[in-house]
Amino acid sequence: MSERRLADLLAMWRIRAFEEKVRDLRAEGAIVGSVHLCVGQEAIPVGACGALEPRDALFATYRGHGWALARGVPAEPLFAELLGRASGVNGGRGGSAYFTAAEYGFHGENSIVGAGAPIACGAALAGRHDGSDRVAVSVFGDGAMNQGAVHEAMNFAAAFSLPVVFVCENNRYSELTPIAGMVRDPRLSGRAAAYGMPGHRVDGNDAEAVRFHVRDAVEAAREGGGPTLLECMTERLVGHYIGDAETYREPGELDRIRRREPIARLREGLLADGVPAAGIDAVELRARAEMDAAATAALAAPLADPATAREHLYA
Repeated sequence: MSERRLADLLAMWRIRAFEEKVRDLRAEGAIVGSVHLCVGQEAIPVGACGALEPRDALFATYRGHGWALARGVPAEPLFAELLGRASGVNGGRGGSAYFTAAEYGFHGENSIVGAGAPIACGAALAGRHDGSDRVAVSVFGDGAMNQGAVHEAMNFAAAFSLPVVFVCENNRYSELTPIAGMVRDPRLSGRAAAYGMPGHRVDGNDAEAVRFHVRDAVEAAREGGGPTLLECMTERLVGHYIGDAETYREPGELDRIRRREPIARLREGLLADGVPAAGIDAVELRARAEMDAAATAALAAPLADPATAREHLYA
């Protein structure tokens, strides 16, 4: 059990170290444009991707760096993409919010809130006919639950029993507004009943709990049981985007969040299980060293040629 949890810890530290390095590179001006980090939400992609097979298709939001890493996308070409380097996963064309790496089952981010849900339905429907038997996973935030496209996607998936797992990362804020102030019933997983599909609220700060529920949902979908909605409860330790002043937070809120965020919780659990502190700390050091090396290598790559900007575009 400790080996599995140490592996989860390493995976989460890799995501956090990557995101913190991205934050620094953005501050230095090496990365430009809008950037959204998932610091504090690492347990959801780590747990969910641990339940997927290579043939399955994942569709993330613009906060998708952690999902790409959890899906197996190497850090160096991912850094290179955000840095606008020719060696990036999309040749430096996608940047932070639009990259894709289909060879790893990561079918891209999307800056239109909720737009990944109907696209995932398309991938699931195609999988029914192309013999791949794939399951599609759509990831979105709590604010996207109020988007019409998400409603339509869930209804379509349920009506046709499509193999889709809808994963809502409920970090309590729809951008800068508390979700509790936008809906009458803040338990968003309860909406699944209206579509005729299962819905579960999950501890999104526990990678094993997320893995358990996603595995069940994937198995049901693959066996013809149709879609499932999973509301994974979590909190972000950073702003909605880099530069967010976070004036909407309550006094002391971040201190409370830091005590229950996934890495801190897992560290406490490992210590309680008798894992030496030195061994736990070594996991963080390893992850940070890996990300530092990957970022350094990416920075040394040539910038993307502007003449290639229109390649791979279709209209």
